[in-house]
Amino acid sequence: MAIGLEVRDLAKSYGGKRAVDGISFNVKAGELYALLGPNGAGKTTTLRMIAGLLQADAGEIKVFGTDARRDPIGAKRTIAWLPDEPLLYDKLTAWEYLEFVAGLWGVDPAAARADAERLLKLLGLWDNRNDRCETFSRGMKQKAVLAGALIHKPQLMMLDEPLTGLDAGASRLVKDMIRERVDDGDAVILTTHILEVAERMADRIGIIKDGKLLIEGSLEELRTQAGAQGQSLEDVFLSLTSQTKVAAQ
Repeated sequence: MAIGLEVRDLAKSYGGKRAVDGISFNVKAGELYALLGPNGAGKTTTLRMIAGLLQADAGEIKVFGTDARRDPIGAKRTIAWLPDEPLLYDKLTAWEYLEFVAGLWGVDPAAARADAERLLKLLGLWDNRNDRCETFSRGMKQKAVLAGALIHKPQLMMLDEPLTGLDAGASRLVKDMIRERVDDGDAVILTTHILEVAERMADRIGIIKDGKLLIEGSLEELRTQAGAQGQSLEDVFLSLTSQTKVAAQ
C-alpha cells in the first residue's frame, strides 16, 4: 500500500521549548490515522507544519512522494487542511467562496462549478449557496470550509477537530464523507478529543504528549503495548498520558 504521508524526525521549538520533539510516523493511502494527545501536546503544530503553514526546525515531510520542504507548492496541491476554527471570507457567499478557492488551485471553472454544486448539496448548504458566510452558524461554516478543502480533490486530508460545533446529523454526514475518502484511497489524519470517534473510525492511532510520540498502532496493538487488554481507547489514552515513564519506552 502506498505511503500517503511520511513524517520523519519532525521538530519545532518556541522560545527554546520543544513543541514537537522528533516525531516520526506514516499514514498510508486508504488509511485513517488519528493523532491524539492532551491539550498542548503538539498535535496542531504538527499538522500546521505538514500543511506548510509553519516552517519546521528539522525533519522531513513527504506527501505522496513529494518532499514538502523542497517543493511546498507541489505538496500543498495534494493536501486538504481543515483547521479547528473555520476560516472564511465573511462577505462572500458560500458559492463565491468555493469559486474563489477553486480559482486559487487552478481548478477548471466548469469542473469547479459541478463539484461546488455537488458538495453544497451533499453538505446541506445548497439552499444557502447565495447567503453570505457571515450569516452562517458555526456548524454551517465548518461544512463550508470542508467543501472548500475538498474542491481541488486532495489526496491527503488533515482534519483538526472536524466535528466541533456540529449537531448529530451534520457530524454523521462529515464522518461518512471522511470514510468515503478513505475508501477511495485517500490518506486521512485527524485530531479529536472525542475518543469514541477515534475508536470507531481510526485504522491506526498515534498518541503524543509533550511533543513526543508515545505509542502508535491499531487499537488492539495499543491495548497490548499498554497492558490494557479489553479496555476502551479512553482508558488506554488516560493510562498512557498520565504516566510520563511511557515516553521513555
